[in-house]
Amino acid sequence: MKKLLASILAGVLMLSGAHARDLSFERAVEMVMAESNDLKKADANLKKAEASLDAANANRWFKVEGNATYMNLVNVRKPFSSEGVDLPPELGGLIAQMTGASQHVSIPDNIFMAGATITQPIYTFGKIGNAVDSVRSAIKMSESGKELARREVRYAAAQLYWTAKMTDGLVEIAEKSLSDAITARKKLTAAGRASRANLVKIEADVAAKEINLSDAKFNRDAAHRMLKIMAGIYVGEEMNLTTDFPNSFVHLNAGEIDSPEWDMLGEQIKMNEALASSKRAGNYPTLAAMASYNYVAMHTDYELWQGNKAQNAYWGLALSVPIFDGGLNRANATIAAQDAEAARQDLDKSKKIKSEEYNTAVHKYDHLRGNLSALNNARDLAEKAYGYSRDRFAAGQTSAVELSDVSAALAQMDIAVLNAKYNLLMAGEQVKRLTR
Repeated sequence: MKKLLASILAGVLMLSGAHARDLSFERAVEMVMAESNDLKKADANLKKAEASLDAANANRWFKVEGNATYMNLVNVRKPFSSEGVDLPPELGGLIAQMTGASQHVSIPDNIFMAGATITQPIYTFGKIGNAVDSVRSAIKMSESGKELARREVRYAAAQLYWTAKMTDGLVEIAEKSLSDAITARKKLTAAGRASRANLVKIEADVAAKEINLSDAKFNRDAAHRMLKIMAGIYVGEEMNLTTDFPNSFVHLNAGEIDSPEWDMLGEQIKMNEALASSKRAGNYPTLAAMASYNYVAMHTDYELWQGNKAQNAYWGLALSVPIFDGGLNRANATIAAQDAEAARQDLDKSKKIKSEEYNTAVHKYDHLRGNLSALNNARDLAEKAYGYSRDRFAAGQTSAVELSDVSAALAQMDIAVLNAKYNLLMAGEQVKRLTR
């Protein structure tokens, strides 16, 4: 019965493993970047900046405004009369003398007007031009921000993948350490000559390593879940990380440092300086050309098109001169200028910090690369020491205490090698994040 249950369990495990998703490092990075909300937000900011440029450029071109108005004049003396509005006798007499009509003159009380006005800026002393330059810098800022977000997301994706891969390795180390302890316990009890102290020590060692394995599995599951969430993978799906830690690391061919944050802050300075110039130009005149056409229809009843009709048009130049704005333009120019100064200080600080991060990452990579061979050698020696101690323990020539200490030393060396490889990979990713 036990054999049957074991066979069924093995079949289930093989079936579940057959449907597990294989995920390589590069594929994981692609999926995380495709799912990244930060990159989608950066795309939206870039499109927003491009639309803002269209809005700023629109101020260069002519504007056409149409209007249509209908009015019904009220006869104050006879509000509910359908007659037209009477003119005063004096004015009516004057019109009668000029036209030969009777002195009782009514004007049409139904008036319809329609027309269009065109305005074209000619010269604004930099108000529009500097505003457009400011938005162009904002677009370049958005482009640099998108590149910065891309690099940050790629670094985060690499960290997620290699963290999950390292937790896989930690589970394997914990499983091997526990298996060795259980094997030692079996040999000790099978000999039939174990002391009570050795039995207690080996049982305590097995219990401690069971806890270590449980913790390692918990951390592995948490790391895998986070990677699945960020890559858009269903959290209940099994996943195999197929890219292994390298056994050796080549010399780091570090490129020239090039942080998109520097480009972004540099464009922010230009943007605010152009904006300050645009605000200062608000104190200067604006010269514009304008033209207008209007059509008017009037009648004493609602049949407007049966009454009087007239047209008028004009064109000319208009000079608008600001006289007093309470200091608004000057204050806005000062705000923009100080924003430019703040961005300049941020750029200076960022250059210092990013340069140090770059140098630290390069030196860390070289340092860990130099130590890796020594760590591998120390790990091999620890494995040999454990083999000698295990054989001596099987022959009854050493205690469970010594075997436990040597086993723990081997596990620590395995973890140290794994941790060094992880730090090497992340140092290399940090350099990539700061270079072209």
